[in-house]
Amino acid sequence: MSNLVHPFVLDIPQADIDDLKARLSRTRWPTKSPVEDGRQGPPLTKIRALVEYWAEQYDWRRCERLLNSWGQYVSEIDGVSIHFLHIRSPHKEAMPLLMTHGWPGSVLEFRHVIDRLVNPTEHGGVAEDAFHLVIPSLPGFGFSGKPDESGWNPMRVAAAWRVLMQRLGYERWSAQGGDWGAMVTMILGHMAPSELAGIHLNFVPFQPTDAEVANADANEKAMLADAKRYDQEFSGYMKLQCSRPQSVAFSLADSPVGLAAWIYALFQDVSDSDGHPERVFSFDEMIDDIMLYWLPNTGPSSVRFYWEAAQAMASNDGPRQKMQTPIGISMFSGEQVRLSQRWAEARFDNIVYFAEHEKGGHFAAMEAPKAFVDDLRETFQSLR
Repeated sequence: MSNLVHPFVLDIPQADIDDLKARLSRTRWPTKSPVEDGRQGPPLTKIRALVEYWAEQYDWRRCERLLNSWGQYVSEIDGVSIHFLHIRSPHKEAMPLLMTHGWPGSVLEFRHVIDRLVNPTEHGGVAEDAFHLVIPSLPGFGFSGKPDESGWNPMRVAAAWRVLMQRLGYERWSAQGGDWGAMVTMILGHMAPSELAGIHLNFVPFQPTDAEVANADANEKAMLADAKRYDQEFSGYMKLQCSRPQSVAFSLADSPVGLAAWIYALFQDVSDSDGHPERVFSFDEMIDDIMLYWLPNTGPSSVRFYWEAAQAMASNDGPRQKMQTPIGISMFSGEQVRLSQRWAEARFDNIVYFAEHEKGGHFAAMEAPKAFVDDLRETFQSLR
């Protein structure tokens, strides 16, 4: 491991926890919406219940111990301190796997799959299924540094991730991602560095062609309908964050309840929970994730990533050729934006695995960890 990589141990000052609880106790609540079914956003009753638990029962130190138990590190790359988990498998022939989260996720998105991937023999697998895991926090997210200059878009992150894997001494590795992590991982796939064995995505950013829309079969028409619903009903956060992220930054920095509601909305809208995320995630799981935005004050810097990506995409049409890097794709039915296998084959030249699942949504590693892990094992089985 490079001497540019340093251990990182979390020990949040108690004063920060006390300040949070004081802010929660002073919350000025909005009036109840005339429409409390989620169509206007998170219902008041749902956020009140979450905040009541947060203020009275939630234990940050439990989450802190969990993160420290995995092994955390930091390394400065291109002027920004990158925080990451580095979890080595006990199996010597394990494949290094770089896993990238999205928004409003964090390294904790992978909490239910880490041990299954690192210690497969303890979870119904064999030693040959093992992975060494590198799970970084995107710049401006979690405990990574906040960029102080414009230009930190997915392309720049992909380049930084390659440097990170080199610093860790990995000569051959694989990559996985969903949400923004999928975009970063796709860019790595198009970069096709010689050390990249293959990639896996549980979300594929794409725009169907007019011909694909016109010739869609019944399954594809359902996908198009879901994507349309996402654009019309659920994507308000994205449009704001792509255009005016600083408008909401002040609220995300100053109000823990405002931050929680902004993040809860995504758990509500894009998980496979029929608008009731408590059926899929515990309060602890949701608040743990929220805390990785509140404590380091990365709510504002994380939403700017949308603006950076939008600027980059406006000036670059993206890859014009099919990706050659081997790829596995998992589509979960609760994901709002999905593509069919034939649509995937039009964009990727070397699909080694493709699966569609009846359960699970946008946060696949949290919602359907067994299926997620099984798909990774299948994808990389022939690429080791």
